[in-house]
Amino acid sequence: MITLYINGTKTKVDADPGTPLLWVLRDNLKLTGTKYGCGIAQCGACTVHLDGRAVRSCVTPVSMASGKQVTTIEGLAESALGKTVQSAWQEVDVPQCGYCQSGQIMSAAALLKENPHPSEAQISDAMDGILCRCGTYNRIRAAIQKAAGMKGGAA
Repeated sequence: MITLYINGTKTKVDADPGTPLLWVLRDNLKLTGTKYGCGIAQCGACTVHLDGRAVRSCVTPVSMASGKQVTTIEGLAESALGKTVQSAWQEVDVPQCGYCQSGQIMSAAALLKENPHPSEAQISDAMDGILCRCGTYNRIRAAIQKAAGMKGGAA
């Protein structure tokens, strides 16, 4: 049994320690907001927070999350920052297909937690490698700026 703290709740799961965190979240815990994209940490659809840091859950063994705080897209709205980012996403009308959006939002929230007022270059660096099949990168950047209170007004 592995003890996880998922979205603030202590949970025990019976899983092989090498199982990717993504599959424990989706299959064992039925938290399906975190998406499977590529399985090799290249697309970012599976991004979650592990002790506040954005990580790719498709390549993170569940054993690495043992005893640590895991925040998924389902739990992000429990924080003021999460609510702000998700609200900015809606106001800017970011998603088209929506598949990558949980990973995009989780990465944006991690960026804004570390740097509440990032420059455009810092936003680009932080979001590099989070792939959007629909190409909504300009709206993603605008939503991050809005959430940060930049150019789009206060979030």
